[in-house]
Amino acid sequence: MSGDRENEPADEPAGDAAETGHSDAVAQPHTADEGEQMIAAEAAAARASTQENPLGKPGRRFDRRSPFMIGLAGAAGVAVTFGVIQTVLAVSQVLVLITIALFLAIGLEPAVSWLVRPWFPRWAAVTTVSVVALGLFAGFLAAAIPPLVTQGGALVHNAPGYVSHLSQRYPLIGTLNTRFHLQDRLQQGLGSDPAGLIGGVLGAGRVLFSIVSETVMVAVLTCYFMANFPQVRAYFYRLFPRSRRPRAILIGDEIFVKVGGYILGNLVISLITAILAFVWLSIFDVPYPLLLAVLVAILDLIPVVGSSVAGIIVVLVSLTVSLPIAAATISFFIVLRLLEDYLLVPRIIGRTVQVPAIVTVVSVLLGGALLGIVGALLAIPVAAALLLIIRETVLPSLDER
Repeated sequence: MSGDRENEPADEPAGDAAETGHSDAVAQPHTADEGEQMIAAEAAAARASTQENPLGKPGRRFDRRSPFMIGLAGAAGVAVTFGVIQTVLAVSQVLVLITIALFLAIGLEPAVSWLVRPWFPRWAAVTTVSVVALGLFAGFLAAAIPPLVTQGGALVHNAPGYVSHLSQRYPLIGTLNTRFHLQDRLQQGLGSDPAGLIGGVLGAGRVLFSIVSETVMVAVLTCYFMANFPQVRAYFYRLFPRSRRPRAILIGDEIFVKVGGYILGNLVISLITAILAFVWLSIFDVPYPLLLAVLVAILDLIPVVGSSVAGIIVVLVSLTVSLPIAAATISFFIVLRLLEDYLLVPRIIGRTVQVPAIVTVVSVLLGGALLGIVGALLAIPVAAALLLIIRETVLPSLDER
């Protein structure tokens, strides 16, 4: 009996605590079986919960200078850094695609912003720009793929014969062919071994599938970035403290203008050079004019060395016609490079991107070493952005010291 009376008072505080200090949706029924310590804690939790602080007031902070906290913070920092590096390496290919899509969205943003009006909302402007861009790209593929496939197959099939023909006509190429066995290497690489042929077809299929899937991913991401660019921009600027946010907006928008102007202008210039190259090659009956013009457009996107490499390839192909045509083609590409550097770039890109020559070369080399062709393509706008940030933030701070 006495034991029963001792247990009766314990049940009542437990019920009160369950009603006020403990959630009704967790660990019901709440009884004295949890122990006196939990009953006391529940009662204290009920007293700590107020209207101003439903979950109680924060307790005393940990001593961040204690040896335990310093060691824990150091170990956690190393673990987090290692995890971040491993994550970046694991998703590096996806990050490259996201970066390309973001740069394309920034490049198309001037066109979207120009179309936006009170009666023409942003979603309509994004849809218009996307449809036009995808339509032009699809139209180019539909018109260019059949002749590209035909000319590419003919070039592969006739490549050993071209080497033999050039060796007979030009002693220097004959010497190189004799020394490095260029014709034999081409015939071995393009041989008709069934196993190698099947492997080559399967490899080409995998490469084609990868290119198509990555192109679709970049296109979809670019559309999403364009549609949500104001929100992305706003969230990015909110990462800065309120006192520094106006300055960040001015510098950031200037960077967006530089990057967008460079990317869009570079695409336009590459298109112009490709058209001029196609016209020249067609006039002088140089083989595979469309294939070579597309190659010129792609390589011209790469700063500093792209147009020179394209010119060398085209000149080598024009040697199969005659030496005077090859010499004329050399002159044509020299004039085209001067036209691009002193007329097209100043008028189309203008003064949007101001990067010294030495910085351009170094940034292209570093970008190419880090990310290949993509890094070389994005090197100049990234360098321009970094120079702007250094000029507007770092240098004034250093001058004041």
